[in-house]
Amino acid sequence: MRRVVITGLGAVTPLGNDVASTWDGLKSGRSGISRLTTFDCSTFPVRIAGQVTGFAGERGLSRAAGFGLAAAREALADAGEGWRAIPPRERGVAFGGTVGRPELDELTELADRLETGELPRQRTGEVRRREQNTGIAAIARAGDCRGPFVSVSTACAGAAHALGEAMRRIQEGDCRLVLAGGFDALTTWLDVLGFALLRALTSEYDDEPARASRPFDARRSGFVLGEGAVVAVLEDAEHAAARGARVHGELLGYGSTLNAYRITDSPPDGGGAAGAMRKALAESGVEASEVDYVAAHGTGTPGNDLSETRAIKAVFGEHAAALSVSSPKSMTGHLTSAAAGVNLVAAVGALREQLVPPTINLEHPDPELDLDYVPGTARRRPVRTACVNAFAFGGANASFVLGAPR
Repeated sequence: MRRVVITGLGAVTPLGNDVASTWDGLKSGRSGISRLTTFDCSTFPVRIAGQVTGFAGERGLSRAAGFGLAAAREALADAGEGWRAIPPRERGVAFGGTVGRPELDELTELADRLETGELPRQRTGEVRRREQNTGIAAIARAGDCRGPFVSVSTACAGAAHALGEAMRRIQEGDCRLVLAGGFDALTTWLDVLGFALLRALTSEYDDEPARASRPFDARRSGFVLGEGAVVAVLEDAEHAAARGARVHGELLGYGSTLNAYRITDSPPDGGGAAGAMRKALAESGVEASEVDYVAAHGTGTPGNDLSETRAIKAVFGEHAAALSVSSPKSMTGHLTSAAAGVNLVAAVGALREQLVPPTINLEHPDPELDLDYVPGTARRRPVRTACVNAFAFGGANASFVLGAPR
């Protein structure tokens, strides 16, 4: 079976519009959460989010797809020119994303038209812009990818599932290169209101946005929405070596499970999450004791953080106490379909610099959460292998094991 390596990375996140600034923000513990500006939130119960700033957008694409295309261009440039030697039919795409939502003024116009009996009309460009696959098709054009096309909609696990499915396509010989990752922008009135009504979002720090996202803290009260995209160039290791490509890391194993528990809650025993990690470790051939860092899903909701902690303990046993575990969401907020991509950037950075990014805002220890969550400040330590987690609404779980370049 073919080995799969990462030869390019691109990112657009609340911490910056490229990988370098995103990683710099993660390792320095800088928060990218601020007052919402994507709509008038003055009457909303939640008024903060992790927002992308200084981004011009892409004509004809949704806000989220624009992030994805920009990140894909950076990833392709980072991979160097040698990838072009792979025939287009052996290049694929695999992405997690969500369908775009209508704006409030569009719904108001629609309601007015319906009251008068006038047939509502939609501009073709607007319908196309909101379609999830439009953005993926634009990314495919950027890399002239004419091979496998994988579009995943598994909410907060989308990017992890996309990376895992891309890995499979290369392992099984369907193609030799895949552009993979996730993009999302749920900083809309509808999404903020919906998650707020579910009581999933914290509403306690609207006046102190940088303190709002508090994974694993005893006073955590919900997550903070974010937006952005992360894209990786996954490549057949043999081809990457032949062309002398720089390798960021190797995808060693992938696991996916379903909780079949509740739509919005993880099972208290962490069963589904533990299953995904076990599968990823089994495929990788890596012993649990050889993992040094877990880039945690770590949302900051009471149930998720407890469930993930129990899952890590169940999988790693006594070695769990020696792990470094941190949540990038403490700085970026929850990028939903792109969330696992930010965790990938954290894991790649940790492998490259032997530096684990912190979990910020962890100020009040929770006696039920007793792992090393790297509170406050990044920590230098040997990192040979990392586990990346992503767990979603609906109970979808995905994990993958990332190793340092051989």
